[in-house]
Amino acid sequence: MLTTSLTPAQIAFYQENGYLHIPRIFTPAETGELAAELDWMIERWALPDASWSGPWRKVYMNADTEKKSKLVAMHDLQFYSGAWSRCVTNRNLVRCMVDLLGHDVELHHTTMHVKPPETGHPFPLHQDNAFYEHTDNRYVDVLVHLDNTRHENGEIRFLPGSHQAGYLPHITRTPEGPCTPHLPTDQYALDQTVPVPASRGDVVIFNIFTVHGSHLNQTNEARRLVRLGYRHVENVQLSGQSKGRPGLMVAGRRPRQPGQELLSTEMFAANPVAVLKSAPEAAGAR
Repeated sequence: MLTTSLTPAQIAFYQENGYLHIPRIFTPAETGELAAELDWMIERWALPDASWSGPWRKVYMNADTEKKSKLVAMHDLQFYSGAWSRCVTNRNLVRCMVDLLGHDVELHHTTMHVKPPETGHPFPLHQDNAFYEHTDNRYVDVLVHLDNTRHENGEIRFLPGSHQAGYLPHITRTPEGPCTPHLPTDQYALDQTVPVPASRGDVVIFNIFTVHGSHLNQTNEARRLVRLGYRHVENVQLSGQSKGRPGLMVAGRRPRQPGQELLSTEMFAANPVAVLKSAPEAAGAR
């Protein structure tokens, strides 16, 4: 049976621990379509290696593995696939978000996280607020599972209750220069965390302040997850990924603040299609 909303016990568990495994949000048919569309995007659009940088790499991997380890990633899958547009507005999932965030819920972003076989990229312990800082904790990240996860392929792991401490200082720079935000490895280790394996079609959700990470994928198959970020519409973003653009309202309404203008219709970045169309002409002019 599909999950259509959260029980009081599930809500209490999330509020206390900062994460929750929700089984069977998507049907097998829906999950199969999402997986097929993801594979198409991996082939046509995704970055083949979006690995994180920083001194944590030498703690989590030996030298040989570090050279081989990669992460396949891209943002905003709903801009590239109708199936993923339907995913982010899935009725069962949105009801769960309303149970946690209130009636007015906005999609902030989506991000593909695919760990390739054998040496798929581990993640050091961190909080997602380090990547898209918000005013408060009314923000839920959702991991859509397109594969069964376990220790061998790097299931998500959490430090229970860590969200209650709020934002923690992250390492963002080394003597060599900037690095991907992560928590100090001498204070935060994966062996302190709780594993949360899940099945294909499930989601695992967590608070923007919950400390989490994952091990290397050591299997001969990719581990395919997609993160969806939902927030209360009045939770103002301060910095980071997707700042400054409106999100899609998946529940409720966007209240108008005093003096607020209509949302802009201008592009926030150069049109990537236009850039691609102009490339052959530029090449021919050489």
